[in-house]
Amino acid sequence: MDWLKRMNHALEYIETHLSEEIDYDQVAGTACCSAYHFQRMFSFITNVSLSEYIRRRRLTLAAFELQSGGVKVIDMALKYGYESPEAFSRAFKKMHGVMPKAARDNGVSLKAYPRLSFHISIRGDVEMNYRMEGKPAFEMFGVSTVIHADGENPFIEIPAFWQKCISDGTVKRIRAAAGLGEHGQLHAVLYNKQGEQLSYMIGYFLPQSGLPEGFEKLQIPPQSYAIFSTGINPSGQNDIHGLWRRIWGEWFPSAHYEAANGPEFEMTYDRGNNLYEMEVWIPVVKL
Repeated sequence: MDWLKRMNHALEYIETHLSEEIDYDQVAGTACCSAYHFQRMFSFITNVSLSEYIRRRRLTLAAFELQSGGVKVIDMALKYGYESPEAFSRAFKKMHGVMPKAARDNGVSLKAYPRLSFHISIRGDVEMNYRMEGKPAFEMFGVSTVIHADGENPFIEIPAFWQKCISDGTVKRIRAAAGLGEHGQLHAVLYNKQGEQLSYMIGYFLPQSGLPEGFEKLQIPPQSYAIFSTGINPSGQNDIHGLWRRIWGEWFPSAHYEAANGPEFEMTYDRGNNLYEMEVWIPVVKL
């Protein structure tokens, strides 16, 4: 597959530039996609952010070089992009559990984070149903928080934010402001990604009367979306996390689209009889 070749070429580029400042645009260009798209896809496929992968590989190589002797800690700090020996030593201890000088000691235990490579994996997953839709501009309102976008953090921090908003009455207030019933289903928006952080809003479409007091407003530009569904299931059985993983790990690698840098949505619908459906909307551009 061309996609496998491109991703492995990107990993090769990273590996040969670990002792230099790595340009994410250049890495992504090697994979023939944008830096935003490459970082999102890399994180979902590997369960580690691109920056964390690079950090671990650099500290792995630094440990090998320190073990061989003859190199100074300050030289390793400069080689692998740390501002000072102290910053390098803190990062080294965080990963390996010992200070850099101890790496030379006989019998010391260190960690090696292996170089990644991408391969085809044949699995028995069912087909993925999706549709493409163009949406005009619209507005949302609600409350937001900042979450860490790398690795498993979104799958921990987002449910925790929902639980907080349910327990403190925020969800109830959003429903009332939106004119929904007691059990009206709210939506969520992921937006404003900056590095390894992004904003996450729980809310609903802005009412015609304007922004309700005490809430934030979010402008959504016109956009084409790839829309994926969990299917219709009993309450609590829609695997939204699994759907996200399949979108980035299975659909995008084989699709002729890449993600656009814009708001993404988790939409929830009440289908009656205690059955619910969730959709993920991802803004895309055709390659």
